[in-house]
Amino acid sequence: MAASAVLPGRSPADPIRTPRGRQGKTELQIKTVNIKSDRPAVQEALQRLDREIALARQGNHALLKVIHGYGSSGAGGDIRLAVQRRLQEMAEAGQIRGCIFGENWSKSDEVTWKLVREQAELKDDPHLGRGNQGITVVVI
Repeated sequence: MAASAVLPGRSPADPIRTPRGRQGKTELQIKTVNIKSDRPAVQEALQRLDREIALARQGNHALLKVIHGYGSSGAGGDIRLAVQRRLQEMAEAGQIRGCIFGENWSKSDEVTWKLVREQAELKDDPHLGRGNQGITVVVI
């Protein structure tokens, strides 16, 4: 599985467009959701992921940060792997623009750096640059 995904046919340099604010400035539309808080089964976590992506799209959020955990309970990270697999499939099918796995959510990653340059507020994201395998950023 690739470390980060970009929609086929799109370059990491393609701009991420977000809704305009009242004064014509682009507002950052990022939503954070925790799909693993009560340790659901993998299928339940995937249903939550699908639901949260749909809600983020309805709310005009350009980015969705999914907290899925990394398998610290010793279960092997089944939810993390299933979420990453699902997001890869969704990107390839054109259902999302792409995703950046937490281990790559860093200014040294080309796709992340492009987002950070476009949305300076992302520099303040507490997960940026931490190599956190327990999150994934979804580009809606």
